[in-house]
Amino acid sequence: SSRRRHTRYISVTGVQTCALPISAAPASSAQGPAAVRAALADPARDPKLKELDASRKPAEVIAFLGLRPGMAVADMFTGSGYWTPLFAKAVGPRGSVTAYEPEQFYKGDGKTAIDALVAATPGAILKVFPFERWSGPARAYDTALINLDFHDLYWTSEKYGIGRSDPRAFTKAMYAAMKPGGVVGVIDHVGPAGDTRALVDQLHRIDPKVVKADFLAAGFKLEAETKLLANPADDHSKNVFDPAIRGKTDRFFYKFRKPRR
Repeated sequence: SSRRRHTRYISVTGVQTCALPISAAPASSAQGPAAVRAALADPARDPKLKELDASRKPAEVIAFLGLRPGMAVADMFTGSGYWTPLFAKAVGPRGSVTAYEPEQFYKGDGKTAIDALVAATPGAILKVFPFERWSGPARAYDTALINLDFHDLYWTSEKYGIGRSDPRAFTKAMYAAMKPGGVVGVIDHVGPAGDTRALVDQLHRIDPKVVKADFLAAGFKLEAETKLLANPADDHSKNVFDPAIRGKTDRFFYKFRKPRR
């Protein structure tokens, strides 16, 4: 979801690739689910990232997405970089992870933290893009995840330098960037039906039907959905940053697939 800590707009034209150094240590041959579980249990892992595990259920999310060794993965709106090292463990040394971060959030302490995390993750690179105009290389990715950020494509903020996005232009760009048969996972905060932009501005939630319609319009097929991250105790009326519900929102999880032909 939106990072409220950011206050300044940085103007960058197009997609900027950050050629970050990769760890000099040799890549481990460990990969797949066992490697993900080992990474989650690593005592050296950042405690701030560990705190998110209970609500994000990363091992189960990665299994639902179907990540396998050798895949190319896009970690969209990477934020803290939470998913990038876990994806790298899942796909192993023959796979790759591209962490995409909006330029409006790539600054200050956040920039320093994500630079360090990606640099320490073999097989990972960071790409910075204008929030409103994402595009990726054609047919590049086997899998992508948009975690708690798709709703922000309906958000504008003068304070954070975010102009008006076209969500369907984004899903069309995602379609072009996925390989035939590629999967896009979308996790977001459940919201009620109504004016989507007003809802996002007020609560940072989104009606799941809107997300489904946007991806279907781009040509994706809804392959599966899961209640893995659902919370029936959330009545969908509170802003997701409200302390009463933050980190415990009711979340939908869709798995869209680009047809092979």
